[in-house]
Amino acid sequence: MDLPNLKPGLTGLARRIVSPADTAEALGSGDVPVFGTPALIALMEQAAVAALTGALPADMTSVGVFLEVHHLAATPPGMAVNAQATVTTVDGRTVTFEVMASDAVEQIGRGVHRRALVDRARFRQRAGSKQAPP
Repeated sequence: MDLPNLKPGLTGLARRIVSPADTAEALGSGDVPVFGTPALIALMEQAAVAALTGALPADMTSVGVFLEVHHLAATPPGMAVNAQATVTTVDGRTVTFEVMASDAVEQIGRGVHRRALVDRARFRQRAGSKQAPP
């Protein structure tokens, strides 16, 4: 597979203002009203997807296959959280990213994320074949 635009160093960004719906309390991942780990993970994945924008042909997409995250600090609703994903390696159809997130005060998360490159139509067809008939 020849993807000349896909290489280490590509970086993507994602930003979110923490809302009550993003809290651990609302997401069921805890009982405190601070930015929840599931929302942190989603923002990191969003940054990784952004890093691949323009690097893949239209018939390809990526799907998350691995994520190891350290959620380091709490962020209350109303604060902005910025996530960054940087491609560290490309190995065939697997792309590895270093991911991190911070609020205005400190780094709140870091980790490693991997995405698999897939044929968009084939992936949808295979996933759709799992649906139970009506």
